[in-house]
Amino acid sequence: MSSQKQRGTAFETACVDYISEALESEPGEIHRLTLKGMRDEGDIGGIKSHGKRIVVECKNYSGRDRMAEWLKEADVERGNADALAGVVMSKRKGIGGKRTGEQLVSMTIDDFISILTGIGKDER
Repeated sequence: MSSQKQRGTAFETACVDYISEALESEPGEIHRLTLKGMRDEGDIGGIKSHGKRIVVECKNYSGRDRMAEWLKEADVERGNADALAGVVMSKRKGIGGKRTGEQLVSMTIDDFISILTGIGKDER
């Protein structure tokens, strides 16, 4: 496994563990997803708002800003998963270990409104 893939896997696992503990979820309820190629549905499963799925795309990347590209990816995966919203969790350089809660979550305003209201942007 490449070092970049290892970093990505470690970041996804840290996010799953942190969110699972914070939400007091059942073991395995929030989990890493397997890749589905063109029909990928994100990196983390089991997160919901208003009873509807939230797609989470994780990025552990320290190069140039690619957030616009990642948000488009999360939106495609939202559609693949028939989910309410798609968000990007990205690792901040120099933040790790016990500070997982300080990582970033990015989304469009439409996805933010969907999470707050439970009404998807395609339904408004």
